[in-house]
Amino acid sequence: MVKDIRIDDYDYALPEEKIALHPLEERDQCKLLLKSPEGKIYHRIFKELPDLIPPGALLICNDTKVINARLAFHKLSGAQIELFLLEPVEPSDYALNFQSRQDCKWKCLVGNSKKWKEGEIQAEVKDDEEVVRIKAMRESISEDGSSVITFYWSNPHYTFGKILELVGKIPIPPYLNRESEDSDLEDYQTVYAHVKGSVAAPTAGLHFTPQVFEGLDAHGVKVGKVTLHVGAGTFRPVKSDRIGEHAMHAEPFTVTKELLEQLMEWKSKGQPVVAVGTTSVRTLESLPYIGRNIEKGVSNPWIVNQWDAYTGEEFDTIEALKRIIDKLNEDKTESLTASTSIMIAPGFQWRITDCMVTNFHQPKSTLLLLVSSFLGNDSWKSMYQEALKSGYRFLSYGDACLLLH
Repeated sequence: MVKDIRIDDYDYALPEEKIALHPLEERDQCKLLLKSPEGKIYHRIFKELPDLIPPGALLICNDTKVINARLAFHKLSGAQIELFLLEPVEPSDYALNFQSRQDCKWKCLVGNSKKWKEGEIQAEVKDDEEVVRIKAMRESISEDGSSVITFYWSNPHYTFGKILELVGKIPIPPYLNRESEDSDLEDYQTVYAHVKGSVAAPTAGLHFTPQVFEGLDAHGVKVGKVTLHVGAGTFRPVKSDRIGEHAMHAEPFTVTKELLEQLMEWKSKGQPVVAVGTTSVRTLESLPYIGRNIEKGVSNPWIVNQWDAYTGEEFDTIEALKRIIDKLNEDKTESLTASTSIMIAPGFQWRITDCMVTNFHQPKSTLLLLVSSFLGNDSWKSMYQEALKSGYRFLSYGDACLLLH
């Protein structure tokens, strides 16, 4: 049973010096470990990716943009309080929230929470000659430890999105054990980042450059975009002994009808679909279950739950994609907006993704479970040991691998 998988079986020794604290100066000069369908390992450079992906493939990127989600506030007494934005509450739509001009609400993690019993906290920033004062009030505390925070500010000429640019800091991963730097503002975004909303980067995409995309185009590789906003839960360790006791975080995503039609065409013809990063994988592999939900008449078919892929029900993937397209046509809309907390672990039936570009992940993480499921037969262990032995750099700012089925 998938739920009985022991997370200790997905542990490995990761020396601290193997964790990349900064990216290479040239994004596409990082190492690329290629694992062939036969299981052979080859050592390449990322800029060679266009030569390695099958011609005629459809490559899917996640165009989410990381927001400056860490905000430093202080009480009138002087106590420092840090707020970490998780997801918008009011307005709940990301774009509308960032356009707010007087106030908005977010679900947040609160640092130094014990020092903030009641009242407002505040921050201020100078923009040219204008001083903008931002205040925050805690409305409630949830069972998971997060809080609903109302933000309001003195100047309605500023949107909340602009305020984040002025006041916030880019939320680099906690395992880097350093403060964010000015260089992270650019380094921790993909070159195709477009839709604001993530609190962590889809890091497999950090290696891409305009030159790599030019090479892909020259090799007949089509590029499609999805948007999945990465939540802070991506860094949450699995603390339970078995994965069945671990609760996956839900993440919102958007896919256009045009891309759904492309996916349906590619899968019908047996042409490969390449996912850039685990966030793209989670989006793509959630789609068939939305189609199944529609067929079953589920009241809200746009929510994919953690264990939806393990019911044992048989259904056709292409037909599931068609049902989504039909539903969008019926609703007269050009894109679907949904959420997924899907668990991808050994035992998962892969339906969309044929190849994957990804980084090297933390020990005992759900991302490592996903990679193990894709490779099969615990071959991730030999691959990771080869990467460690060969001087690869690990985690968000580290090197990449290309996994071919």
